[in-house]
Amino acid sequence: MKKFAVIGLGNFGFHTAKALFEDGNEVLAIDDDKSRVQAIDPYCTEAIVMDATDKEALKSLGLEHMNGVVVSTGTKISVSILICLYLNEIGVKKILVKALDEDHAKILKKVGATEIIHPERDMALRVSSNLSRPNVLDFIPLAEDFDLVQVDPPRDFIGRSLRELNLRAKYNVHIIAIKELVPENFVLVPPADFVIKDSDILVMLGKSADIRKIRALK
Repeated sequence: MKKFAVIGLGNFGFHTAKALFEDGNEVLAIDDDKSRVQAIDPYCTEAIVMDATDKEALKSLGLEHMNGVVVSTGTKISVSILICLYLNEIGVKKILVKALDEDHAKILKKVGATEIIHPERDMALRVSSNLSRPNVLDFIPLAEDFDLVQVDPPRDFIGRSLRELNLRAKYNVHIIAIKELVPENFVLVPPADFVIKDSDILVMLGKSADIRKIRALK
């Protein structure tokens, strides 16, 4: 089971925290607005009212041990920059921050953000792509309890071939593609002798419960 924190519980932060929790992760939700914290409480592991620009308070949460921290502070540009800086200084390895524009994104990168989120732009690109170049997968009706997802390989998968892992027999899931990041490459229907690297991303199809079992592996 992975652990995440979401700082800022506006619309984007709320739905991010809820989705992570419903996907079987531990989620710590943080906001300085009590009503927002109360609203997310049923949909996360823990929800706390806190000023995230208080570095000492952030340090007390053990965020450096999280798999990732998402920062979404709305239009408060200076607040998101300060929080990102503190998270970097604390030692958080994966910091995802919602940016309002390209200049904001550049500053966030300089103070430690590992990934920039542009919700409106990314959704616009997705919609336009689906309209102009529809993906065949969009037209395959998956059953309610099946998922097509991207998964980071668990530690036990790294250095082993797909034949060795035999995921179809052990977990009843199918690896339909692998995204290699180093160097960048996309392998559609990878061969059985493909050896998984720690930088690979597995594109996996299977029942939601079976995929959760793999995500729970360390």
